[in-house]
Amino acid sequence: MNARYLIILAGPTAVGKTNLAIQVAQNLGTEIINADSRQVYREMKIGTAVPSDQQLAAVRHHLVGHKSIYEPYNASLFERDALQILEKLFSMHNSVVMTGGSGLYINAVCHGIDDIPAVDLQVRERLHQLYIYGGLKSLHTMLMNSDPDYYSKVDLSNPKRMLKALEIIEMTGKPYSSFLTGSKKSRDFGIIRFCLDLERKELHRRINQRVDDMMYAGLLDEVRELFPNRKLNALNTVGYKELIDHLDGRCTLAEAVDNIKGHTRQYARRQLTWFRRESDYLWIGPEDLDAVLKQINEIGQHGKT
Repeated sequence: MNARYLIILAGPTAVGKTNLAIQVAQNLGTEIINADSRQVYREMKIGTAVPSDQQLAAVRHHLVGHKSIYEPYNASLFERDALQILEKLFSMHNSVVMTGGSGLYINAVCHGIDDIPAVDLQVRERLHQLYIYGGLKSLHTMLMNSDPDYYSKVDLSNPKRMLKALEIIEMTGKPYSSFLTGSKKSRDFGIIRFCLDLERKELHRRINQRVDDMMYAGLLDEVRELFPNRKLNALNTVGYKELIDHLDGRCTLAEAVDNIKGHTRQYARRQLTWFRRESDYLWIGPEDLDAVLKQINEIGQHGKT
């Protein structure tokens, strides 16, 4: 393989991406870039299933635990960081592996993302309080007045998307819609994309087992330490928000664990829906190392992307 290729191994949570990525990277003699939007936070190790010390030692990983939950981070910043690392790695390797389940982060590297600035935490908190006390109606009014174009397109029942738009509007003084050009950026490397999948029953079994393993590894203690920061956006994450509800007295521990399992299964379904919308993925199983290496070799030989 003479050309430079980014090998992407995507898929739902708990499907087995990390183990396969390590095998692929070892066979290609290269390194791995993380594309999980929550594994970037150093304080959130157990609940985000960060690769184990043994896995991290097997192959060098990048963009794992390099940010704090107190630092704003988004797909645009991830694109910047990943491209900088790719430039360095491609000077040493013909191929680099990227793995994760965050479709938006992966697309940011493949196609680019609009240059949306990071949000000040004080702005985020103030708008969040506005939503708490004023409800959806308050967000509708603000967004309609400040960006009628985005207001006409956004899901008005989704406060998260409206809050994101209002944050950017307040930070920049510009309509949020002005950042959404949708144009694709060119890349000077080829991209080969795989998506891992499993039979539903087996995937759900793995998800349930992973949650049990996280609890045994001390997830409750991890969340308890982070509890004073529970309003930060980073902690609005499956596995953390359910245990925060428990620590807030809104449910029992058993109920919280059941909720984590159920919400994780729902999240996996949404991930699969996202990746199925993309036509460039080759669908494989988590044990299909030989098929992955064969496909990489064939594409590399014929110069296809």
